[in-house]
Amino acid sequence: MITMLRHYINSFSGLSKEVWWLALITLINRAGAMVIPFLSLYLTDNLNFSLEQVGWIMTSFGLGSFFGAWLGGKLSDKIGYYKVILGSLFLTGASFLIVQYFTSFWSICISFFVLIAIADAARPAFFVALSAYSKPENKTRSLTFIRLAINLGFSAGPAIGGLIIASIGYYGLFWVDGITCIIAGLVMIQTLHPKKAKELDKEIVIENPTPAYRDTTYIIFLISLALFGFIFVQYFSTIPLYYKEIHQLSEEKIGLLLALNGALIFFFEMPLIAYLEKTKISKTGHVISGFILTGISFILLLVTPWAGILIIGMIIATLGEMVAFPFGNAFALDRAKKGRQGAYMGLYSMSFSLAHIFGHNSGMQFIDNFGYNNTWIFMTSIMVLGTFLLVLVKLRVRKESITNI
Repeated sequence: MITMLRHYINSFSGLSKEVWWLALITLINRAGAMVIPFLSLYLTDNLNFSLEQVGWIMTSFGLGSFFGAWLGGKLSDKIGYYKVILGSLFLTGASFLIVQYFTSFWSICISFFVLIAIADAARPAFFVALSAYSKPENKTRSLTFIRLAINLGFSAGPAIGGLIIASIGYYGLFWVDGITCIIAGLVMIQTLHPKKAKELDKEIVIENPTPAYRDTTYIIFLISLALFGFIFVQYFSTIPLYYKEIHQLSEEKIGLLLALNGALIFFFEMPLIAYLEKTKISKTGHVISGFILTGISFILLLVTPWAGILIIGMIIATLGEMVAFPFGNAFALDRAKKGRQGAYMGLYSMSFSLAHIFGHNSGMQFIDNFGYNNTWIFMTSIMVLGTFLLVLVKLRVRKESITNI
């Protein structure tokens, strides 16, 4: 146990204080992100929308994410990551406080589009900031550390969110989300103001940078990540409904099961990534492994009606997430050195926005028309296609390496 604890602590060594502050800001922000995991339940239980309507609301959510990621990438290159992140945090906080008062179908579609567009404008800027605050050799672990903060927040968020719903109702979630966004912005002003923060890896502006949309290998990689996101977002829309409708779980139990994801990441992801970095497996190889594991978690739901399989499936999906996301982020940051980082990371964020646009809605429509089991089979087929594209990316990167020697 002492050896394991020492290894766990050592996995954090070498990270800059700016990365630690960025992680704290992320933790505060994500701990309050309680609306998202319960959004499908809020729309069906509290506002009595049909699954088809929920699917379209989720699509507007994804469209807002897509637009916000594009805008954030552009603004990061124009005015800098600090202003983009700070503005996003304060405006997102205000938006959460306002959006709770919209209850009609179209008003919710529009308000959630605006809300998520503002919130996700910060995503490319966060990646650029993380790259600036990290030494090159520490970037994968820095990315993993930020993910740890995100998932620690998401671990606490759903558990507390379930209690808030049970005690004061869904509207309490919007107030907590809004206030925590504003608090995160205030912390950022105090800790990461450009006059106080130190950049360790400044972006080098090269002549005639490669436009991100012309990097064919990168585009194929992003398509595969969009497919990965397509099945992953089911854990925030269709899976909670599956827990409630098929296994009769309460909101509190659903919150605890979702919290298991964050808890596993908190305890195991940093040591796991520190270990995997020492292996000879490429970044794309790790992403492939994570994609396959996440696909397997859906196959397990078809095996048995035993409720315990939900825990096993969550553990395997979490392991896939722990492997795929950090190395996928690191691959994108490495590739971004060919051009402008904001544009590259904007496209990276947009790939997951596409998953929100099509993933939630498609999942809802499939369940409504074909049932849960056929939906899980469809998600598994998406995993097979995405894995094939990642293998293609791996072969192209290997060919590029040989050509550049």
